Amino acid sequence: MLAGKRIVLGVTGGIAAYKACDLVSRLKKQRAEVRVVLTEHACKFVPPLSFEALSGNPAHVDTFAPRDGMEHIALAKWADLFVVAPATANMIAKLAWGLADDLLSTTALAMTCPLLVAPAMNANMYRHPATQANLETLRGRGVRFVGPESGRLACGDDDVGRMSEPAAIVEAINAILNPRRDFQDVRVLVTAGPTVERIDPVRYITNRSSGKMGYAIAEAARDRGAEVVLVSGPVSLARPSGLAVVDVESSAELCGAVLSNSRWADVIIQAAAPADFTPATFAELKIKKTGEGMTLALKNTTDIAAELGCRKRPGQILVAFAAETDNLLDNAKGKLDRKNADLIVANDVSRKDAGFGVDTNAVTLITRTHVTEYPLMTKRQTADAILDRVAGLM
Repeated sequence: MLAGKRIVLGVTGGIAAYKACDLVSRLKKQRAEVRVVLTEHACKFVPPLSFEALSGNPAHVDTFAPRDGMEHIALAKWADLFVVAPATANMIAKLAWGLADDLLSTTALAMTCPLLVAPAMNANMYRHPATQANLETLRGRGVRFVGPESGRLACGDDDVGRMSEPAAIVEAINAILNPRRDFQDVRVLVTAGPTVERIDPVRYITNRSSGKMGYAIAEAARDRGAEVVLVSGPVSLARPSGLAVVDVESSAELCGAVLSNSRWADVIIQAAAPADFTPATFAELKIKKTGEGMTLALKNTTDIAAELGCRKRPGQILVAFAAETDNLLDNAKGKLDRKNADLIVANDVSRKDAGFGVDTNAVTLITRTHVTEYPLMTKRQTADAILDRVAGLM
């Protein structure tokens, strides 16, 4: 709950501004105090009166509107948290460069409380080097981010750039204002994403893992006080702040990075989806099309989770994933023994709402004594459920 927490919400001029109404409603249901600052462009999408009715406080737009005192300073002194949702590319640039040419950006410059940003924009705008540089600048200052997510955009494309759903933003707000510290001084190693197994200089084998589940676990562990190392395969996700990230490409590189960090870790969560097979040979030159079929010889990769299970030291906890399309429980229980794991996270990746690339998951957590099925949740909620079970094992 957010009872008594004072939140300033900045709303900028993107189509996702309508979601900010739901965000205010959810914050009020958790008994937070909310004051909203809108840009003039945001008012083209949602009128200030809507936010006044939902928040129970005046909505602020005009820097020069008659008022007692300097509103941007008063808001900065009042706030426990400043949230910008949606945050357009323009506003992110202003935040990064310290520009203050309207009430929202002026208020941001006066803020000393934590800042949470929920980006929302076209995919090309998000990927533009200028936007990425601005995001890195803000991360370096300790700014926290939620999203953006992938899905259908206002332009009709199905790509990255959607603002996170209000429920996910509220989760992120709770993580900042009501932090759990049950993993304080615990060292957590998390793997995430796919691997790339190269056939020749232009072709490779991979899978559909987006890395979202592993990143959510790493961020949740960080927020609960853990020292985190995230070993990540190739993903299109923003690098999380406040933890170490090791980039890898192949299953062999993933294995090397994980094993080199395994003795350091108190908890290892193997959420990555490394390839089970890799090409037996790598062609130094591009394989030419001959008009005939081609047979590709594959060899087994190292079973990283099983290798970790063999090397597990006393007191160390190993969490493995079972991404299955059939016989979910039987296959997952078999992995618990074969990998010498303490916890298996089983999920049906054939589901459209809980498989690869989506923002939700439905998992079954399996230990040697308990089998617990969870309903469909956001991946951050799933991450916390996994960590809750790990905390119990610890």
